[in-house]
Formats: sequence, C-alpha cells, structure tokens
Amino acid sequence: MLLQSGNFRLKGKKALLNQAEIPVVTVMDVTETPIERPKKKQKDFLGGKRGYHTLKSQLVADQTTEEIICVFCGKGRGHDFSLFKKSRVRFHPLTTSIEDSGYQGIAAYHSNSYTPKKKSKNRKLTELEKEYNKALAKERIIIEPINRKLKIFKILSCKYRNRRRRYSLRVNLLAAIYNCELGIGIAAS
Repeated sequence: MLLQSGNFRLKGKKALLNQAEIPVVTVMDVTETPIERPKKKQKDFLGGKRGYHTLKSQLVADQTTEEIICVFCGKGRGHDFSLFKKSRVRFHPLTTSIEDSGYQGIAAYHSNSYTPKKKSKNRKLTELEKEYNKALAKERIIIEPINRKLKIFKILSCKYRNRRRRYSLRVNLLAAIYNCELGIGIAAS
C-alpha cells in the first residue's frame, strides 16, 4: 500500500545515470544489521567485522541534499566492494563518488571516484596523503548521520527477526521515510 501511493519510493539506480537529475557528488557506505543465527548456510551470513550473523545494506546518497538515492541489500559475509559489484550501481561520468577504504578498486568501474589512501606494509603515509585522507573524510562523513537516522528504527538497529527475503523491501521503505522527513520524497497533492 505504501509503495502503491508513490510517496515512498526511492529514485533508484537509473537516477544516477539520468542526464536530467544526476547528482554532483554521491557518497556510498555499507551498514550491517544483526540477525538471528540461521539454521542453514550460516557461513553466508557471518559478518567478519564483529563475528555475528548480519545482513548488509549499501546506501548511495546525494552529498548536497543528503537524499538516499538507492539501496542494495546482501548477506553479511561478503565484502563491501563485492556488494557494490553485485548491485550493478553505475554512476554518470560527471558524478563524483566518495567511498571509504572498503571500496578499494572502484576506480576500475568509475574513474571519478575517490577512496582514502592506504599505507603499505613497507612504507608509511606521507603528510600529503594524510591531508588527502583527512579532507576526503570530511566530505564522506555525511553518510554516517544518514546511517544513524536509519538505525533509529529498531528493525535495523536490533536483531532483525523477520523474513530475510523481505529485508530489502523494509530497508527501501525506511529510506523512503527518511527522504520524506527531509521533505524530498513528498509528492505534490
């Protein structure tokens, strides 16, 4: 019923390529939601970060308006960059994309994307690279309050006990509610 009204829909992946409404700068991040231990195929859901079973949600947001453009969900085991490849999210060549270090290698998919520099085993970061990382973090930080505002809903912050098949639908609805609170997703009536 909420989806049929049209007020609770995200723009979707196609909006990132649409010439008329391409965002100038996008930020992308993944958040995890804990789930109860599955009876079958537990390894697929075992998140490596904290060691419990999770579902992941990848959010793509416009940096200037803080609007969530699209959401893609997956199992907790995969890496953030693997989730990006599965989502098939593509950016317009003029759109700048800012990610965290979990998206190392995204430049092969989108040349206008920025990730922090990592130190190697043999050498430390130079002062210039540290300044670059700090400036990038200031630009990328906008996605973290968006994650927090979505985690206000207990269905995402506490253990998700509903059907895992419907998780993506629920995250999309919560993202649309967040956009409505911003005043973006409200249709003219």
